[in-house]
Amino acid sequence: MKKNILRIVVFSLLTATIAVAPTQTLAQEKKDKPVAEKKDTLKGDRGPFRGKVGAVDKQAKTIKVGERTFQITSDTKIKKDGKPATLDAGVVGEPISGYFIKGNDGKLVAKTVNLGLKPEGEAKGAGKKEK
Repeated sequence: MKKNILRIVVFSLLTATIAVAPTQTLAQEKKDKPVAEKKDTLKGDRGPFRGKVGAVDKQAKTIKVGERTFQITSDTKIKKDGKPATLDAGVVGEPISGYFIKGNDGKLVAKTVNLGLKPEGEAKGAGKKEK
């Protein structure tokens, strides 16, 4: 009887070892992959921006906010006070916010640009009923 129990225990341990071994190997392979494969997930590749317009270059199609310069493309959606606008509407010193992505060439490309203050209807808490 003891021999049968011993055989069952040894067989179970052997089976468990064989079953777990491939998963450990896969985990080790995943750790060995270089970090460079994580494209567009590195900090600073995309995100919101906010500040005051530092400079507007209409010929180069760029807007400077703080120390960063954002490229304006034909895909950039520009709004001023909540209404569609163009780069010509940008005035140095006015509030600006938006969203950017980092292009393949390393430049920061603005996807959306909001010039001026938010309209009253878009302010935080607008549209909530008072109790």
